Amino acid sequence: MPSPFPGMDPFIECQEWVDFHTTLITVLREALAPQLGDRYVARVERRIYVEHDPEERARQYGADVALVEMSGARPAVPAPAGATAIAPIECELPGPVERREAYLVIRDRWSHEVITVVEVLSPTNKAPGSDGRRLYLTQRDEILESRAHLVELDLLRGGGQLPLVGPVPHADYYAIVSREHCRPHVDVYAWSVRDVLPEIPVPLKREDGEARLDLQAAFDIVYDRARYDQSLDYTAPLSPPLSPEEARWANDLLRTRGDGG
Repeated sequence: MPSPFPGMDPFIECQEWVDFHTTLITVLREALAPQLGDRYVARVERRIYVEHDPEERARQYGADVALVEMSGARPAVPAPAGATAIAPIECELPGPVERREAYLVIRDRWSHEVITVVEVLSPTNKAPGSDGRRLYLTQRDEILESRAHLVELDLLRGGGQLPLVGPVPHADYYAIVSREHCRPHVDVYAWSVRDVLPEIPVPLKREDGEARLDLQAAFDIVYDRARYDQSLDYTAPLSPPLSPEEARWANDLLRTRGDGG
């Protein structure tokens, strides 16, 4: 059964994001491969880093603010005569968390030169002050200073927006296409949770033109393959929440399909 939403399903962000992110990258490669001819190859690459922000860990894994997990009191240790016996409580210390983020790279088949990087943003890339955001923006700057094109897909309603200069429209989702020969100018595609996902260009070398990515078609494939209709809880609260008007609209969609509880 397809998603009840016309475009991006907001329930994926708070319930199935890790699986969705990984599967979407693979589906995007499958969509691009027939358009690349013999000159290019598309490969999934990974960025691995350690996240030290305990607040980010709390947001990602649903722990409490102090990252304390109480597993019950242990038996009290016998105290010397005259002392007070206190039973210890088992907790956890906040520590670094390893992150793995996949992204897509289009390379020249023979020279292995990076032609285009396609990024699907993760929650840590948008979390203000996090290690993930700092690392992502550093690598973003390196790409923008190179001869490679950059395509960024922001399919997350939560978190901070990526740095952009100019009148950025208010929207739920964005796609940013940065062509190497047009910098610092970029094309920004913006749409709401009510909209069908757009088709966007993926630039190659100038003499070869551009490939196209139908984001809605890719989303539909991911949703169907993962069977999210079986795993998503459409009665659970959304995080981040929709506006009151959009919440009423979403509830109408879910009631029509029978998922609204």
